[in-house]
Amino acid sequence: MTTGTLITVAPTGAESAKAQVPALPVTLDELLLTAKECEALGASVIHVHIRDDQARPTLDQGRLRETVAALREGTDLIVQLSSGGAVTDPEADRLAVLDAAPDMASCTMGTVNFGDDVFLNRWEFIVDLHTRMQERGILPEYEIFDLGHLAALQRLLDRHGLPHGGHVHVDFVMGVPGGMPGTTATLVAAQQMLRDLPAGTTFSATGVGRSTIAVMLAALSTGGHLRVGMEDTVTYAKGRPVESNMQLVARAVGLAQLAQRPPLTTTEARQLLGR
Repeated sequence: MTTGTLITVAPTGAESAKAQVPALPVTLDELLLTAKECEALGASVIHVHIRDDQARPTLDQGRLRETVAALREGTDLIVQLSSGGAVTDPEADRLAVLDAAPDMASCTMGTVNFGDDVFLNRWEFIVDLHTRMQERGILPEYEIFDLGHLAALQRLLDRHGLPHGGHVHVDFVMGVPGGMPGTTATLVAAQQMLRDLPAGTTFSATGVGRSTIAVMLAALSTGGHLRVGMEDTVTYAKGRPVESNMQLVARAVGLAQLAQRPPLTTTEARQLLGR
């Protein structure tokens, strides 16, 4: 059982529109302020999507580099860029995310229905993303949207080797319509399947929408870590919109402390992840 909790904040995502969610951080200044606030509360990793001047999702290389530089200068957070982007982004642009040289990047382990859309992740693309991160010293966070994705991860590691540094860290993204449900039973099943992965593999869990609290409680009770943020939920409670990412991180910190698994510092998080 891990004694501390790695808390990742995912502040923006690519799905919610600023017009419908005014508190969503979409400019670099808004993102940097959110990062500083969440770090002060106990977050140690930031999972980053960026927006353009019209607040639309983008993978613009200049903006990505500027964002990574600003977060490194203004915080001590581990900077994790999303290689998923929006579901419409081409593979070449998603691979180019690595050119911004983040500390970490996401690597989704398979295709999944994503609401009315399809989040496409071909095997060849996954292998390319994994091997490029190996070569560049970038730590993957393997995103698992369904239980079969864990079998794909085992296949990937068997055929193409461990990630740079040797540590395997996965994030269970739960509650997406079309993916695995955000329930305790599903998380326990997923956690049991980790036994087939290399010793020392760690996991975080993300509960999308109304599954947020159930997934947090289940993750803490099974030795897992937490990802929270406005990428994954914009409702704090029934009839209560989220006011800020800080509000979600504060709730995660409170639950981690209640579980006697206080938030890891950024230094401790780097030690856990092999950074």
